[in-house]
Amino acid sequence: MQLSRVLRFDTPAPVGQGWVLWRAGDRAGGARAVRRRSDVDSGAVAKPASTRKKGSPPVADPPTYRGTITKEVRDRAREIHRRLERAQPHPKVELDHENAWQLLVATILAARSNDRTINGLTPTLFARWPTPAALATAPQEEVEKVVQRSGFFRVKARAIRETAQAVVAEFGGEVPNTMAELVRLPGVARKTANVVLSSVFRIPSGIIVDIHVTRLVERFGFTASKDAGEIEALLCALFPREAWVDIGHRLVLHGRHVCTARKPKCSRCPLQEVCPSAQEEPAGSWSERAHWEQRLTEARGELGDEA
Repeated sequence: MQLSRVLRFDTPAPVGQGWVLWRAGDRAGGARAVRRRSDVDSGAVAKPASTRKKGSPPVADPPTYRGTITKEVRDRAREIHRRLERAQPHPKVELDHENAWQLLVATILAARSNDRTINGLTPTLFARWPTPAALATAPQEEVEKVVQRSGFFRVKARAIRETAQAVVAEFGGEVPNTMAELVRLPGVARKTANVVLSSVFRIPSGIIVDIHVTRLVERFGFTASKDAGEIEALLCALFPREAWVDIGHRLVLHGRHVCTARKPKCSRCPLQEVCPSAQEEPAGSWSERAHWEQRLTEARGELGDEA
C-alpha cells in the first residue's frame, strides 16, 4: 500500500501499539493507520520479548548511560535541580485524573495534542465508560466521537479500547504498578509508564522524557541527542534515584511554561545564570524568579499580564 506521508511521533506519548503510519489528508484524525510490530512512545521502542535482541536489557529496567559525564555537566545538573526544587516544590502532571486508569488513558490521548484539550474531553469519556471493563466493550464509533478533538481520533479510540481490553484480560481490571507490567499493555512504553508510575504510585522507575525535556537537555548543554532512551539514561545518571519522580515533572513543566520552544522566558527564568543557552539578562534574583515560576506553574501557565 502506497503512503503519501509518514507521520512520526518523535517524543510525545504513544497513540497505540505499533500505530506508526498515517495516510495524509485528514487533519482531524481520520487518517488511516498502518500497523507494524513496534510500540511508539517518546522515541523509545518497546519490542515484544520475542523480537528483542539477544542479550539486550528488558525494557522494564532503568536505562544505563554508557557515555562520559563531565564534572561541569554534573555541577550544572545539581544546581538546576536545586533551583527547580525551589521553583516547583510540589510538581504534578497537568492531565486531570482521579486514578491510575484515568491517567493512563489521558496520557495516551495526549499524544500530538495538549493537556487542556484532553482535560476538556476526558470527563465525558469517563462518565460514559468509567472503568476498563466498560471501555473494553464500548463501540469504536462511539468512542471516536468522544475523543475526536484529541486528533488522530480513530487511532486513539482504538488504542485506548485495546488498552482497556488488555487491563481487563491480563490484570483483572486494575492498572499494574510496575514498569514490566505496564509496558506489556498496547500503546504503553517507557514514557507513558513513567508518567503513571511517578504521578499515581510515586515509583521511581525512570524519568519522563517528552518533547519539552528533549528541548531542555540540549539547551542545558547536557546532550544534543533526540533519542528518548539515551536522554532518559543520561538524566537517570545525573540525578539521584530519589529525585527521579519529581525531576521528571519539573523538567516537563519548566519546558512547557518557561523554557518554551519559540519564546523562552530567559529573563524570568530561575536557571538563567546556569543555563548556557540563556539569551536575556536576568530580572531580579534567582529566588524571586523561582517564586514567579512557582505561581506560573500552579496557574498552569495562566498568569495573564504577569507571564
